[in-house]
Amino acid sequence: MRFPAMEGLRTSYTEAWISRPVVPLVLFADRVRALADTGIDRIGLPGIDAPALRELEGFDRIVSWYGSARDDFRAAVGGLPFTFLPALADAPPVGVPRIALRGPRHGAVIAHPYSGSARKNYPGFAELAREFPFVRFTCGPEEDWPGAVRFSCLGELARWISGASLFIGNDSGITHLAAALGVRTIALFGPTDPAIWCPPGEHVTALRFDEARSGIGLLLHPTG
Repeated sequence: MRFPAMEGLRTSYTEAWISRPVVPLVLFADRVRALADTGIDRIGLPGIDAPALRELEGFDRIVSWYGSARDDFRAAVGGLPFTFLPALADAPPVGVPRIALRGPRHGAVIAHPYSGSARKNYPGFAELAREFPFVRFTCGPEEDWPGAVRFSCLGELARWISGASLFIGNDSGITHLAAALGVRTIALFGPTDPAIWCPPGEHVTALRFDEARSGIGLLLHPTG
């Protein structure tokens, strides 16, 4: 999550063009737009008009994680003040992301058992649910978990997570979201490297799968 870098670029007027689900989370920009609404994806395609290119001509500085791997896009915007940054990180982010969305304080322990890859999913969540029945689970609309709390808007999910006493999740965007909300977070890692992918912050604990069962138990038994 590159919010510190994005927020650090703020000037007297700042626009953020970003993926649609993340729009409710960007509070530091003067205007926030979903990338799909800007037409930026049509820039560089042969024979296709791209009004977004004319919009971009009005900016004094453009920092983009989008299009860094598209030669056609980079050629089409070659005369504009673009700075391209790699879309995927190969080093820990600088700064601790902070998202100021807040909801009611409920003090629940929340777990999110999924991620973008099945290989990254901790296999012990079902056991965790049996051993600690007070844990509340959340997942996306296409993910199957009995009794899960679901939200159609990422902003509403963020407000709910912000009221938790603890969040448990895999190497996933939702775990980064919980950490950015300032919630005490346990991030579980299997094939990926926590030295690179763990959310930063003293309130975040990274555990490998082989140490997760005992580590989670130590943290949950006192609060259960």
